Amino acid sequence: MPQIDDAFLFPRRPTAERPLLGQTVLVVEDSRFAGEALRLSCLKGGARIRRADSLRAAARHLASWRPTVALVDLGLPDGSGLDLIAQLARDQPRVPVLLAISGDIDEESVCLAAGADGFLAKPVAPVAALHAAILRHLPPAERPRGPRPPDLADPEPQSEALLDDLAHISDLLCGCEDARTLDYAVRFARSLGRSARDGELTGAAEEVLQRRRDLRITRPQVARLAGLVQNRLSAAAAPEAPVYAAAGSSA
Repeated sequence: MPQIDDAFLFPRRPTAERPLLGQTVLVVEDSRFAGEALRLSCLKGGARIRRADSLRAAARHLASWRPTVALVDLGLPDGSGLDLIAQLARDQPRVPVLLAISGDIDEESVCLAAGADGFLAKPVAPVAALHAAILRHLPPAERPRGPRPPDLADPEPQSEALLDDLAHISDLLCGCEDARTLDYAVRFARSLGRSARDGELTGAAEEVLQRRRDLRITRPQVARLAGLVQNRLSAAAAPEAPVYAAAGSSA
């Protein structure tokens, strides 16, 4: 099937209020919460968007569709986003804007070495910063003219997206004996903690990862992390309780 270039079929001129008009964005992000935040931010800028939650899902999109912007998270369930970044950087024609996303700021250098145009650390906010990161790599003709509005409100993903991610982490941690699955689950938890600005969850996940790097026993720390996740799910299930009433999140 031939590739379909949405930007060719539906050309749009960007404006100061909608600077991403005319752009088509592929978000490769396994977290529904983080993916929803990116989706809302891109839509606010006027872009069209598709989301893939794995390398395999991304490959299905790319088989028949060419985005103008790709936002690729590194920690995916079926492999590293670095592999996809390297592939997209080599492809001809190349995706015009290729940005890596990670909850680990130490990953920036390897992302750029793999071929990414830029790096975004989680949480990816505010909206204006995401728009600026994309626009920076577009040709001048595709950028809006005039000053940008200074008061763009940050998107608020639906609470169901956060709960879905927490439930997924809980399922992965429950009785997990496989080292690869455990590593993925803990990194997912750390990434979600950063995206949700939940310092306690982020810290608990980071403690497990640090102990694994030091080759130390992690069972008590994994149990604590699983307990924190379950506490958040239980708090959300309480009648009329805010989703993150017990999260200990930081502003």
